[in-house]
Amino acid sequence: MLDATLQALVTVNGLATSPFVLLVLAFIGAYLGTRVVEIIPFTRRIIERREARLTEPE
Repeated sequence: MLDATLQALVTVNGLATSPFVLLVLAFIGAYLGTRVVEIIPFTRRIIERREARLTEPE
């Protein structure tokens, strides 16, 4: 059991230090962050107010 756990940790550590994996994780995090902001009602209202302010004539 301990051997399998240590092997999994070493594998995860190897993946976490790879720049390619970190780039993929960054893109996934950015995508999920934008989706979460759109879902949360409070932040959605802030975005809608900002867009309305930008589109109204001065």
